[in-house]
Amino acid sequence: MEQVGKTLKNSEIGKRTKEEERRMLWLQIKQNKECYFMMLPFMLVFFIFTIVPVVMSLPMGFTDFDMVQLPKFIGLSNYTTLFLNDSIFIQSIRVTLVFALFTGPLSYVLCFLLAWLINELHPKLKTIFTLIFYAPSMANVYTVWQLIFSGDSYGYLNSVLLNLGLVTAPVQWLTDSSYVLGVVIVVQLWISLGAGFLALRAGFQNIDRSQYEAGAIEGIKNRWQELIYITIPSMGPQLMFAAVMQIVSSFTAGTVSQSLVGFPSTDYKAHTIMTHAYDYGWVRYEMGYASAICMVLFIAMLVCNKLISKLLSNFMD
Repeated sequence: MEQVGKTLKNSEIGKRTKEEERRMLWLQIKQNKECYFMMLPFMLVFFIFTIVPVVMSLPMGFTDFDMVQLPKFIGLSNYTTLFLNDSIFIQSIRVTLVFALFTGPLSYVLCFLLAWLINELHPKLKTIFTLIFYAPSMANVYTVWQLIFSGDSYGYLNSVLLNLGLVTAPVQWLTDSSYVLGVVIVVQLWISLGAGFLALRAGFQNIDRSQYEAGAIEGIKNRWQELIYITIPSMGPQLMFAAVMQIVSSFTAGTVSQSLVGFPSTDYKAHTIMTHAYDYGWVRYEMGYASAICMVLFIAMLVCNKLISKLLSNFMD
């Protein structure tokens, strides 16, 4: 027992108490007060327009609230209606899962590969290609895609297919229920190179080049081995940030489907959970029901983020 007690005491040596940790944190804040002061405007906006609405949506999901009368507490009625009586919501879950499974991993891998390839270019070409691939995430590209997928013979895609003899009549890409979800996925992939892509580009830039020299001495022979054994382990924070951004964008996508295939889409084939929340929140003004939908979506994203954190935890040390 004495030996066990000594072992426990030795294991506690070097550990800080909670009071010491708080003092160290406060000291670091005082030392970097200028940085925190510069972050203050963003944090205020983030708190007011992001944290507060998320916190408010939790109790609001248990109410009947139409933005005119005071909220009326109805318990779990909104959630039971969602999962037992709302067939459109159940369909939106399936659409969102399909959408997320395609756009999330594919866009994440695409961001990483493009950032890696661009990093191998000449410095001037790096800037040009980064702008080319990042620009669609900033611009309103829906008009261009509407021209490409237009349902008449003047649509770019239909024109090419008709000239090649692959189809005999124009395909209704934006109204036919067989194609609307595929079209939305394609466009979402195109505009998905946003903040996550830039984070990965920055991650490649910040890798210490001496690691590659040391790797060559240790026996690394090609770029693929460098990628697996040096590059990826050195980019843990950027990989995590990009993964979170792709999860959020794939689960909350709704603007793409509304802009391209209409609202609601044909047979609700491109109707996501976010679109369903928009329908009840900003069209019907049933804010209690819309808050319940958003809370379900928030929990789904939180679970996915936890899973991704576990998968990438080995690269975060």
